[in-house]
Formats: sequence, C-alpha cells, structure tokens
Amino acid sequence: MKLLLKNKLFTGGTLLLLALKSAWGAETETMDRSASYDHHYDQLDRYRANEFSLEGFGTASIGKSTITHLSGESIRDDTELGIGLGLTYFITRNLGVEGEMYSQNTTGVFIDSASINAILRLPLEHSGFAPYIFGGGGHQFDLSRIWFAQAGLGLEYRFTSHVGIFVDARCVMPNETRYYGVGRLGMRFAF
Repeated sequence: MKLLLKNKLFTGGTLLLLALKSAWGAETETMDRSASYDHHYDQLDRYRANEFSLEGFGTASIGKSTITHLSGESIRDDTELGIGLGLTYFITRNLGVEGEMYSQNTTGVFIDSASINAILRLPLEHSGFAPYIFGGGGHQFDLSRIWFAQAGLGLEYRFTSHVGIFVDARCVMPNETRYYGVGRLGMRFAF
C-alpha cells in the first residue's frame, strides 16, 4: 500500500514537474517569439516619426489646355520634362513638411520652381505602401515670375525603411496665369 502511494506521488509529482516545465518553456518561447515579432514588426514598419528624407525626381508638366483636351498627341507635344530635388521632414509618422525645387530647361534661370508643402501620409500596415496627399505653395522663377498654390496626391513604396520610390501628381494654381499640372516620379532616401 505504501509502495503504491509512493508510486502515485512520484508519478503525480513527475507529471506536475513536466507540466510546469512545459508551461515555463511555452512562456519563454512565447516571449522569444514576441521579441522576434517586435523585431520583425520594426523591420516592416518602414515609415517613422522624426524622419528626414532626401528625394531626387523627374517631372512632367502639362498646361491647362492639355488637361482640358487630354489626348496622346497633346501630351506628347505639350509636356515639359525636368528634374528636381526635395527635402522632407516627418514630424509624426503621418504629418510632414517638404521643400522642393525643379528645373525644366537649361536656359534662363536654372531653378524654374520652388515650393513648400504640408504632407499627410497614411502607411498601409506593413505593406510598404503609403498613399499621401499634400498642399502648399511656392514661386515660379522662369517663364513667368509668379506665386502659386498647389494640391496633389501620390503613392510611395518603401523597399526598406531607408529607400523607396514615389509617384505623385498635382494641380498648380498660379495667381496670374492659367493652372497647370505637374507629375513626379522619383526615389526617396530616408534617415
């Protein structure tokens, strides 16, 4: 009888120890997975607050008549191409300020246009994509010396938390001449 009781206690104690060990191991594994997940989450969270970025881009602009009478021929004949640079700082993950300038020709003034924009971006979970809207104003230095307001929308894709590509389009509304459209395609390097 005593032997049977000892065996039951030994078996019960062994099972209890195995259960405790299993629970401890599962908790440790969960903690390890959680830490791994947090690291993985950080790797996938490509858009951050207090983010500074430098961007290089190509531009294409079309006038009001091309916009209102959109055709392949009018786009081919009336589109002006250019290059530009920009600097952006995101105060929060979603709200930023951008300064940019671009040139569409090498005659006259080198910088044709410079502007400042407020940007609202909405990163889509951990996909790497972030649609954004922006608005602001600036000054045009070539052809006509005018001030303008602008508003647009775009999409960015980040390959990593530091390198991405973007495309956007805007309507530019000058104070003295007809409105026009500008599209950009470029690369962004975030720090």
